[in-house]
Order: sequence, then C-alpha cells, then structure tokens
Amino acid sequence: MVGHTEFPSQNGGATPQDRRFGTLAVHAGSPHDPTTGAVIAPITLSTTFAQTSVGNPVGLYEYTRSSNPNRDNFEQAIAALEHAKYALAFSSGSATTAVVLQSLAAGSHVVSVSDVYGGTHRYFTKVASAHGVHVTFSPCIEVDVEQLIRPNETKLVWIETPSNPTLGLVDIEKIAAVAHRHGILVVVDNTFMSPYVQNPLDHGADIVVHSVTKYINGHSDVLMGVAAFNSESLKERLTFLQNAIGAVPSPFDCWLAHRGLKTLHLRAREATTNATAVAKALEASPHVISVNYPGIDSHPHRAIAIKQHRQGMGGGMLSFRIKGGQEGAHEFCKYTKIFTLAESLGGVESLCEVPSSMTHAGIPKDQREAAGVFDDLVRMSCGVEDAEDLTADVLQALDKAVAASKQENGTA
Repeated sequence: MVGHTEFPSQNGGATPQDRRFGTLAVHAGSPHDPTTGAVIAPITLSTTFAQTSVGNPVGLYEYTRSSNPNRDNFEQAIAALEHAKYALAFSSGSATTAVVLQSLAAGSHVVSVSDVYGGTHRYFTKVASAHGVHVTFSPCIEVDVEQLIRPNETKLVWIETPSNPTLGLVDIEKIAAVAHRHGILVVVDNTFMSPYVQNPLDHGADIVVHSVTKYINGHSDVLMGVAAFNSESLKERLTFLQNAIGAVPSPFDCWLAHRGLKTLHLRAREATTNATAVAKALEASPHVISVNYPGIDSHPHRAIAIKQHRQGMGGGMLSFRIKGGQEGAHEFCKYTKIFTLAESLGGVESLCEVPSSMTHAGIPKDQREAAGVFDDLVRMSCGVEDAEDLTADVLQALDKAVAASKQENGTA
C-alpha cells in the first residue's frame, strides 16, 4: 500500500511530483537497499516475518498475504504512474475485477459498456449475478448512461476505453460527470492503453484497473492485476478484500512486473509506431473491410483519443475485418510469420487472434455482433519488432488468406 512516491535522496533535482513518466517509471517504488546499496530490490520470498514480542514485528511485515516488500514497491510505482494515492495488486486482472465487484452490496446495479473483455463479461453475467450484483450493458454508454441509472441501486459504471476488441473510445469526463451527480463510482479498465498513454483518474474516474499481464509487465511471463484510486474509503474496503479473499500476486511476479514497468514508456511508444504503420497498411488494402485503430483519423472517436491519450497516441492494439468471413480471419492468422496466433496482448512480441472464436467465444453471437465483434474480425497486438517487417508480414498474410478463402468457397 502506498501514500506517496519516494526516491533515493541522492538523486536531487526536481521533487517527485514534478518528475516525468520515464523518470517515475525507473525510480518510483525503487529505493536503494539501505544495507547493501543495491539499486534493484531483492525478491523477498518469505511467507512470514519474525516478531520481537507478541504483536511487534521486526519491521513492517507479518504475513505475505497481507503485505510484502515487492508488492509494496510495485503498488507504489503504479500509484505514481496513474497519478493515484493508492494502488493494490492482485493475482490477475480478473481477480481485480472480482474484488471491485465484491465491494458492492447484494442488490447493487452496474452499468457497463457492452464491448468488454470476454472474461469481464463472463464475471458480470455468471458470477456477479450469483451474489446479487446485476449488470446492464450498453453499446452507446455516453448516450444511454443517464437513462440506465437506477436510483438507489446503481453503484458503478464500468468502462473499457479503448474497448476490447473493437477499440471504441468513451469520453471518461462526460461519463464521470453524469455518474458523480448520482453518487456513482466510475471504473475504467485501462489495460489497452497503459498508464503511459492514458491516465483515467485525471479525467474523473474513481478507480483505474489493469491486467498487469499485458502492457505493464510487457513480457508475457507474469499473470497479475492492479487497481489504483485516490479515495481513503476505497483504500480501506479494497485492502480488506485483498487480504480476506487472498487473490494476491507472488513476490517474484511483483518483482518481474516492476522490472517490466521500468521500460513501459519505451515499449508503448514503439508499439504505437508499429500499430500506426500496420493500421495504415490494412486501411489501404483491398482485402480489408474496415480498421479499428484510434491512432488514425478514420477512427470515429479520434477526437476522444486526442483529448484523453498522450499526444493522441493510438497504442499498440488494433482490429480489422477481413474479406472472406470467418474462414478468411482464420486463414490470416495461420499465414502470419511474425505475428503469433495466440491470446493475450501487450508483450514485446506481436500477436494476432480471432475474438469470435477465441477471447470472446463465450459471448452469445447476437450479443457479440451487436458490439461489433463479427466472425471476420481479427485482433492484433503490435509488439516492438521493426515496423517494416510487421507491415510486410500483414500484407503477405492478407494475400494468402483471401486467396485461400476464395478457393475453399469455390470462387475465382
């Protein structure tokens, strides 16, 4: 748990509040070891900590489920980068979602964008409902939110911006203004953008959540989640649930995620450069129906990206509809050579997948298509390879995929 950002005293210069993102990413939550002078914290694997007498531990720690040095360091860094007072880490992004929803009393109502990560949709419809929390999905939340609020019942508005996998954007400030008039909290899933590209708390959100597994860790070797916020009452409630439920990350995973976080700004810039190049190449291809990428002018919510994203960046995620239907989408993912066919996103390597058959397969087809998730939609996560190689890979896979789908359908 964290209340402020500290740096080694010998750094000098500007105060922590004045430091820019890259400096914070490298130094926040990373004090030099007072005993050895190590600039990188050791991994504290101990599950329990000695006490000098009953109720008087030697240091700050008693039992690792409640708190651990590596988790504290990571939480402090996330809080600094999301402009929050507090941050809490969890064993996965899904566990983060679960704890936030568990903080609501039975009978509570939630309004959510309809185009959400499949695991979030599954939790909302299959788990939250079982303990009396009900969710209403909206494909046009900026238009619908006022009408969807139930007096004395609605406690939360859940936003993904960009949404997964159609990359739709939501004006956070606009939603927060409506929600706050009714005393309702706003949660923003910021996984697709990362703290480098977007800081939802600055636009009025109350809680920002991430699947740390994705951009924050960035190396496809850690499963984690995190929530960041400013409210003291949220701190007390969510800390209690974090400890009581016990869905906490291991010290080693916290150490790895903190290590990955230190290069987030570099990776996010390169991923944006690559995704922009790929999106423009796709948009120019005769084999593509449409492209969803908030970093190009054709995106219907481009003005929101300019307002909410650092320098109007689009991030590393995009999706597109390919000619040839579902078969064309499957063939495309088969023929890519640099983009790996796999779920997840945000790593240094580029990935592609077909949401209707993979990450969003659990959502009924009519609901998927109402949110724009058609069978011919391909989702891509651009890594940090060279843009020219990624673009060439996409174009050759498009040619082969469309040709193969035409042959299988018996067309010339």
